[in-house]
Amino acid sequence: MVDVTIIGCGVIGAATAYELAHYDLRTVVVERENDVSTGTTKANSAIIHAGYDPEPGTLMARLNVEGNRRTKEIAARLDVPCKEIGSLVLAFDEADVKTVEELYRRGVANGVPGVRVLSAQEVQALEPNLSKEVKAALLAPSAAIISPWEMCLALAETAVKNGVELRLNSPVTAIEKIEGGYRVTAGDSVIETRTIVNAAGVHADQINDLAAPHAFTTRPSRGEYYLMDKSQGALVDHVIFQCPNKDGKGVLVSPTVHGNLIVGPNAEDVADGDDVAVTAAGLDFVREKAAKSVPGINYRDSIRNFSGVRAVTDQPDFVICESPAAKGFINLGGIKSPGLSSAPAIAAEAVKLLAGAGVELKEKASFDDSRSRVRFKELSSKEKTALVEKDPAYGRVICRCETITEGEIVDALHSVIPPVSIDGVKRRCNPGMGRCQGGFCGPRVQEIIARELGISQQEVLQDKAGSRIIFGQTKQKGGAAQ
Repeated sequence: MVDVTIIGCGVIGAATAYELAHYDLRTVVVERENDVSTGTTKANSAIIHAGYDPEPGTLMARLNVEGNRRTKEIAARLDVPCKEIGSLVLAFDEADVKTVEELYRRGVANGVPGVRVLSAQEVQALEPNLSKEVKAALLAPSAAIISPWEMCLALAETAVKNGVELRLNSPVTAIEKIEGGYRVTAGDSVIETRTIVNAAGVHADQINDLAAPHAFTTRPSRGEYYLMDKSQGALVDHVIFQCPNKDGKGVLVSPTVHGNLIVGPNAEDVADGDDVAVTAAGLDFVREKAAKSVPGINYRDSIRNFSGVRAVTDQPDFVICESPAAKGFINLGGIKSPGLSSAPAIAAEAVKLLAGAGVELKEKASFDDSRSRVRFKELSSKEKTALVEKDPAYGRVICRCETITEGEIVDALHSVIPPVSIDGVKRRCNPGMGRCQGGFCGPRVQEIIARELGISQQEVLQDKAGSRIIFGQTKQKGGAAQ
């Protein structure tokens, strides 16, 4: 019998696995997809919020501020791109000014460092490309930007390296109470476990209902985005918010850690938590709202549109608790924004709940917290030369937009959690993240995956199971099929 089974390997499940890997426990993570970080974690605003928005006294308020600090520390240790650039909440009229002042008071109450209200002149001095209609703004210097899928991957890899077992392609279909714990049916396997951590994102309510009486209902909310080319990446230097409303924190404009600009999201209720469609109406809404903050965005430089689904529930706060009716079953539900920002703190909270449920936490004698990866384009000329001399694969550029080499792709394919798809490689080392979005490098990455994994190119997926790219031969040359 294992000690802990974590259901879901987005950033919350991965962070919990990372925390539990510090202890002498047998921990298993089950994930329904063929890779980690394939849901909300890979499709969000990529912001580490400062913590002024949540109502003081809530779990969101406490875990956001603590998570902000922990995230930066972990990202530095695990070589995850993260930049503390600060955020601005803009006020356009007197009602907004009152909202900004209230957010300032919340920020102080929540312990957010350095928050202050800026005048219109101070805002324009910091961000000259903002609308001239701005009357004031809240500055929160501790806000940051991050690569969320790389954070999730780093946490999961470190957990696996330290003894946590990860089972992919393992959707949970049944949970049965047994003597001393639970029997979990996940894909083709059955796991007997003392405790369970439910980190199933938008499906957390469904997983809860397999083990315990109904406790909360997920009401999925879809948000759509523009990702702009690097030519737009320097338009603003801070994360630019408008005043929050009933639908969330509103449309933002922000640099990304990779040098692009992200614009969005809207908020639309959807029936299906897996509905990540992008709509003309949704994108039109985003453009209209974003223009109020940053009127000079050139949407001709949009390189991709995408959407993600937030795990909004019928509860106003995060749902983080042991089920009263199912001892040892821990819910981490309703992890909407600021969920990414709070992830390491939520994980620490989960470990406390497990201890309260009887899990013995004995720290390991050693824990390998080292992690780094080669980013060829960031090396000096001397370092590049030395690396290519050692391995010529680093001298072959596959993705010209992002200057990603074959060596980096091969590294990803032989990493702790190897990808099985083109998008999986993209999440690990960025080929296809540039202006052409894989139009040139995609077929070459496909060839490398097939070669390194010893499979045919027809077996290489674009992303999730079933996303085949090549289905068969379509033409012949010189009498031979191609």
